[in-house]
Amino acid sequence: MSTTLTSAAPPLVQSGGPPQRRSWLPARWADRLFAALAQGAALLTLALLLGVLVSLVIGAWPAIAHYGLGFLASTAWDPVQGEYGGLVMIYGTLMTSAIALLIAVPVSFGIALFLTELSPAWLKRPLGTAIELLAAVPSIVYGMWGLMVFGPILATWVQQPLQSLFKGVPYLGALVSGPPVGIGILSAGIILAIMVIPFIASVMRDVFEVTPALLKESAYGLGSTTWEVVWKVVLPYTKTGVLGGVMLGLGRALGETMAVTFVIGNMNQLNSLSVFEAANSITSALANEFAEAGEGLHQASLIYLGLVLFFITFVVLALSKLLLNRLQKGEGARA
Repeated sequence: MSTTLTSAAPPLVQSGGPPQRRSWLPARWADRLFAALAQGAALLTLALLLGVLVSLVIGAWPAIAHYGLGFLASTAWDPVQGEYGGLVMIYGTLMTSAIALLIAVPVSFGIALFLTELSPAWLKRPLGTAIELLAAVPSIVYGMWGLMVFGPILATWVQQPLQSLFKGVPYLGALVSGPPVGIGILSAGIILAIMVIPFIASVMRDVFEVTPALLKESAYGLGSTTWEVVWKVVLPYTKTGVLGGVMLGLGRALGETMAVTFVIGNMNQLNSLSVFEAANSITSALANEFAEAGEGLHQASLIYLGLVLFFITFVVLALSKLLLNRLQKGEGARA
């Protein structure tokens, strides 16, 4: 009697991991859904931006049709006579933002350099936190402090000595002229600088820290000083982030309202080019007059100022992008 041997199937080996659950949505459809949501978010942002632009143009159209581009070069602002021009506000906005950047960028660079390269380890965290907390202070508090505390100090210890020093000196005397009351373009620019320093310094510190340690250690190993390492290694590596931080601070300065309203003086006249002269800005004019502006040219002129501020911001961002492209092309040419 012959015995038939049959080969049994090998036993199933169960994996030790948890059982795999099938996704209710196939992978290709999940990818398409994610791509559609991301694209929709981008298109929604563009649609909102276009909607803001269209609403500003529609609201400002009576003033655009009446004044045209001459609105940008006129210093007249008289609601009683129905005459409006935006040069005083545009000048005040640009001057205060320029003063703020001239002060804030070097100070922020020094703060970021100290925190990343020179500060002892025990001081980095509390000092960095303290600087970031400045960004949480409400702008109206900065404005009140500037009007009640900083303004008198600026008038007594800066403006009056400068006026005595440059009395009778051409150009310099006119630059510091005006009543010594502590409010004006310089005061607003300094307050804006204090407000934007936390933003610029935080971005610079973060981008400085992403520089590979190998690059810096190699430079130090070749005998470079701390300044040479920052100037020739860290800054070229992080220039995009640094410029982005500066543009973030500039956008904050251009759009600030309450702090500037407190200390700029809110005068719709351009009597001189003194940095101590009371002036006005676009945001201050909108905050002070829009609620009481009647329908017609007054309201349309205020919206026209908002449209001008929109284009100023757009031009600044476009110029920064062009500058970055030129820097990248220059590096490619040197390489």
